[in-house]
Amino acid sequence: MKKTISLSLLAVGFLAALAFSQSQDRIVISIIGGEKKKIALPDFRGAGGATPLVDTFNQTVFDDIQRSGLFDMASKSFYPLNPPQQESDLRPTPAPPPARRGEPPAAPNCGGRCLSDWSGAPVSAGYLGFGYAAEQGGQLVVFGHLYNVAVPDIAGAKLFRKLYNAPLTADGARKLGHDYAADILAQFGAPSLAGSKIYFISTRSGSKEIWSMDFDGSNQQQITSFRSITTFPAISPDGRRLAFTTYAKGQPRIMVYSTETKRFIPFLNPEAPMNATPSFTPDGQHILFSSSISGFAQIYIADLDGRNLRRLSNSRAIEVEAKVNPKTGTDMVFVSGRGGLQQIYRMNMDGADPMRLTTGEGEASNPAWHPDGKAIAFAWTRGFAPGNWNIFLMDVASRETVQLTHGQGRNENPGWGPDGRHLVFSSNRAGGSQIFTMLADGTEVKQLTTQGQNEKPVWTK
Repeated sequence: MKKTISLSLLAVGFLAALAFSQSQDRIVISIIGGEKKKIALPDFRGAGGATPLVDTFNQTVFDDIQRSGLFDMASKSFYPLNPPQQESDLRPTPAPPPARRGEPPAAPNCGGRCLSDWSGAPVSAGYLGFGYAAEQGGQLVVFGHLYNVAVPDIAGAKLFRKLYNAPLTADGARKLGHDYAADILAQFGAPSLAGSKIYFISTRSGSKEIWSMDFDGSNQQQITSFRSITTFPAISPDGRRLAFTTYAKGQPRIMVYSTETKRFIPFLNPEAPMNATPSFTPDGQHILFSSSISGFAQIYIADLDGRNLRRLSNSRAIEVEAKVNPKTGTDMVFVSGRGGLQQIYRMNMDGADPMRLTTGEGEASNPAWHPDGKAIAFAWTRGFAPGNWNIFLMDVASRETVQLTHGQGRNENPGWGPDGRHLVFSSNRAGGSQIFTMLADGTEVKQLTTQGQNEKPVWTK
């Protein structure tokens, strides 16, 4: 009898684990998609003044395509020795040579000039990108192609052929690499991250200031120079306004900055010991923030200039980090200690129907809505000692969660990329706190910063 009970418990445990695994798969697949496609990207060659720049172009293309998470990258060690550079290099696949007695037919081989050289073993790719770079009239010119090598007919296999040009500089080569990669991704309905910006907090200048950088970590620039503590940046949906908390005038206050004019925009802070953790509504017309007007930090909403202040939450607990659902605009998530340790809650925009989303285990913080308004990313200490945080995803409707980081230091402040497939976050896995990006399944982790301590990133298109 005891043996039967034990086996039953084992079966129940197995089924529960299987259901949990399948729920995690559902969350991840709904965000980043299913099976990856395999692509071969032989290096473009350069002529004339393009020769010293072509390596920058090639590396940019490879990094952008790999970072997208849409593709498996065919190993270059398996590439044919003579890849095409232009359309005229391609040859129809010839008939296979006669098979020797007792041996299977040999596959035709064109040395890289036939599509079958790329679709067959050992490359086994589904898609082939190729081209070349040259100098024309003092400009860098690149001809880029993409073919579906599963289609045997050369004309039918061509997906696009495009001409790109830019200044004959490393920045020009990098731009054309981003442009060509973006056109490849567009064939599969995926937006490029090129042109998007990440704002973050850095100590590299001697105090906590706001900095910005491109999505791949390049072009890092200082934005504020208060020589004080500046933190919790938030970017408007159109990328034109940056709101943040600063101690530059003593007590923590909200300030707003125009990313277009590079000037500060007036914001009327209520008279309170603390005003902090701002965020924008999806229409970009209001700012939510936490204020201690009532004695406890509560959630408020105001116009972009701070006027028409309204209180949204009502508890005798600290409540911060309010984020409005980007799809509905009618509900929000926020961090509250109303039940004890800080947890993530959800409520309507009028403050009605508050409910806890996290289980109450550990501490939870830093919620960030996925662009589709169905899932959030957040930091959680569940299952770990106090102070050890990891990044999780939650399907808000079902409250199912999946853990993305595991035992690699303190991981916090997740923010979604404009493509809805990538996350930016801070982690001390490399020593001090630095900024990283990853796919929403926890893979393709890239470190973007190395100088100073860096934290609280937000990503905008």
